[in-house]
Amino acid sequence: MASQAIWYYTDLPKEIIEGLEKDLEKTFDKELSESKLHGDVLDKEKRNSRNTWIPTYHWIAGFLWHYVEMANRENFLYDIRNIDGENLQYAHYGVGEYYKWHNDAGIANLYTPKARGNRGIEIAQDHLNTQAELVRKLSFTLQLSDPEDYEGGQVQFLDENGRTYFAPKRRGALVLFDSRTQHRVLKVTKGVRKSIVGWVVGPRWK
Repeated sequence: MASQAIWYYTDLPKEIIEGLEKDLEKTFDKELSESKLHGDVLDKEKRNSRNTWIPTYHWIAGFLWHYVEMANRENFLYDIRNIDGENLQYAHYGVGEYYKWHNDAGIANLYTPKARGNRGIEIAQDHLNTQAELVRKLSFTLQLSDPEDYEGGQVQFLDENGRTYFAPKRRGALVLFDSRTQHRVLKVTKGVRKSIVGWVVGPRWK
């Protein structure tokens, strides 16, 4: 039976993670802004955090893609193409910040066919739109912060039977999961939790 979420302890050396953090903060930290929901909506009742974007030409994207492909071979077997928007998200959760229950993909954001019956123009347009449409299939998060540096901020999942479980907080742990999975980030009560988040897209489910 395939798992809803899997994780790898990447064993990234402490020096590499600290160097990565310094690189990201030097290059991107000045651009941190209030996090928005999918669809570019600001709703601090649901999500209260800060983030910026890392283009996939940064070396960390290649490292992460190796694990994406391995996880897909070993567990998911989805038809996947690339990282959504060719960008990763560098996320900061400070004291009092959180992200309530949500999923990263759902039918509400998908294209709605317009054709009814045999109306040829709309059928052709539907074909073009559905062939071009890519949907989020896998989500992932790389833990950057040392778990001793913050309290709270756990990533919690809800499985198909209504049971909850937590992702590991170990530094360098990479968690990959089906983007339709309900999950949340609990409120940080001390320190700062830093992570890199991304989504992998592929053709619409058939």
